[in-house]
Amino acid sequence: MLVMLFVLLLLVTFGILFFFLKPTKAERAVEQQLDGIQESRTVITAGPTILKEEQRSSAPWLDQQLMQLPGASALSVLIKQAGQKWQLSTVFFSSLVAAIIVGWMASLIFSSAGPGVLLALAAGLAPCLFLYMVRGMRFRKFDNLLPEAVDLMARGLRAGHAVNAVLEMVATEIADPVGAEFRTLHEQQLLGLPARDAMMNLVQRMPSDDMRFLATAILLQKETGGNLVQILDKTAAVMRERSRLRGQLRIYTAQGRITGWILCIAPFIMFALIGLVNPSYEKVLFKEPLGLDMIYTGLTMMLLGILIIRKVIDIKV
Repeated sequence: MLVMLFVLLLLVTFGILFFFLKPTKAERAVEQQLDGIQESRTVITAGPTILKEEQRSSAPWLDQQLMQLPGASALSVLIKQAGQKWQLSTVFFSSLVAAIIVGWMASLIFSSAGPGVLLALAAGLAPCLFLYMVRGMRFRKFDNLLPEAVDLMARGLRAGHAVNAVLEMVATEIADPVGAEFRTLHEQQLLGLPARDAMMNLVQRMPSDDMRFLATAILLQKETGGNLVQILDKTAAVMRERSRLRGQLRIYTAQGRITGWILCIAPFIMFALIGLVNPSYEKVLFKEPLGLDMIYTGLTMMLLGILIIRKVIDIKV
């Protein structure tokens, strides 16, 4: 029974992960537009290949097994976007071990299985939530540095440098994560990957709107020609204006975000303080069915409140 419970918990964990990591309608529309720019090519996959294969675990036989799990491909993309060197197997097994340990410890404390399942679910999602937070901070830093990189590209083109040369300049002159991502782009081109494929890989790693604008401008210029310097100047101006608007929106929504954090943290702080003052006062919540129903209802309403507040303050620019 306990094994089946943890297997069900694992499936629910990665089901939730797959739901929150699936692309939005806007992202799918932009990806379709970028895919339409690509040339139709037939890739022969039979026989040996000299391309570097992505390692998802330390054991090669485990790679195909991992990709069969639900949410594996989305989790692999999340690791790349977060800029971490983790392997897919590391995240999976760390989530599983954390869920088992926390669930076992909770079963020793609580008489009911409900709180243990919730705590184990939270522990299993912790590595993925960490990657999600790191990815968000990395995206914001990338968007803030990208206009500077576009200005550097425009100045390099005015000086007579080629496109590949200005990409290398961005890789060496601009701070990470922009420098690191353009360094990967330049290295892929040096190893023989077409510029179109290398740029699409960069868009996949950094799927921000500003990066999509830049990739579209460069790819269209390579196909149709035109003044790339003028295109980059206008693109940089649009990026700076978007960055300014995002900064203003963060200021305007600061009260809502702080309110959300306070409403989320305050109940747990009060619960801990009351438990320190009178440890036996709160035990009735975990022993009586009515108390457990109150806990489940409160956590559900809190989660709905978080989602509503996040939806209100999440303004697209």
